[in-house]
Amino acid sequence: MLRSVDRMEAYFDFEKPIQTLEKKLQDLRELSEQESVDLSHEIEILEKKVNELIDKTYQNLSTWQRVQLSRHPNRPYTRDYIEALFPDFMELSGDRHFSDDKAIIAGTATYPGTQQSFFIVGHQKGRTTKQKMMRNFGMAKPEGYRKAMRCFELANRSKMPILTFIDTPGAYPGIEAEERGQSQAIAESIRLMFQVKVPIVSVVIGEGGSGGALAIGIGNQVLMQEYSTYSVISPESCASILWSDSTLAEKASEKLKMYPKELKRLGVIDQIIPEPKGGAHRNWEEAFQLMQKTLNRFFKPLFMEEEAKPKTRNGHGKNHDESNFRNQRITKFRSMGSAAIGIRSESPKK
Repeated sequence: MLRSVDRMEAYFDFEKPIQTLEKKLQDLRELSEQESVDLSHEIEILEKKVNELIDKTYQNLSTWQRVQLSRHPNRPYTRDYIEALFPDFMELSGDRHFSDDKAIIAGTATYPGTQQSFFIVGHQKGRTTKQKMMRNFGMAKPEGYRKAMRCFELANRSKMPILTFIDTPGAYPGIEAEERGQSQAIAESIRLMFQVKVPIVSVVIGEGGSGGALAIGIGNQVLMQEYSTYSVISPESCASILWSDSTLAEKASEKLKMYPKELKRLGVIDQIIPEPKGGAHRNWEEAFQLMQKTLNRFFKPLFMEEEAKPKTRNGHGKNHDESNFRNQRITKFRSMGSAAIGIRSESPKK
């Protein structure tokens, strides 16, 4: 499993100057080691230049460059976070109706530092060509969302909190998915997430595209990594609909307001999770640590509350206000349109 990189492959044009300097730095280190020559001063100077260039590049990213970073093939995916943070994860497979969709990972784990179990549901992309085909590029089909719903129902019956990881360009739009009720599966998943009485925390770790993301994104707390995106539609699809030209995706990305700072200002998300310098793809270990720190703040308190409650015969804490989590989610998502309503009501009457 890739952890961190000293010299990354440049997938995007704006990364190439960084890659060039990093290659020179790596060559200098190898020369110093092979020839037993002290080049520490030169290496220190070049390291400083690399860090300055990274700071300058990533502090002035355009919206489209942020979209590209959210899709970076070296970003940690759901399974990477699970393996690093929740090693006792036990995966559940199948939707009990049709098949098992590998684009959705679901199962149970124990939160570190507690004895409390919880459910994890998340999108999973692939890295190799074979994995990408198996995972369907992270685009779930109806059976994937029904697998998620199966876990949501189990969590509700077991009174176990739910953690979801969102990373998808959107739900799979193929004919077979439509034949098996794609839109219905998404709608039912959204409805169920509003109905369950347990707390839900949703984390956008890459792309958060359209209803395919929202289907597992109805959380009491919605978090986003610093270089992730979240939108009702992908920039390419938006450009195709508005201007009949998908090459205008960069222009569309600027209008969609899909990056974390703007979404937090609008009240769509609750917290931005910082990433390592240059993005999560540059240092997995630090990305895992930052994710753990944020989950300890927003997710772990749910377990501490559960442990403090008096226990019933089945071992679960007594909770006479279980509907509070459900009502809070409903209120949270209903209030997201208040800004637009306010603007409309203030407009002059004709």
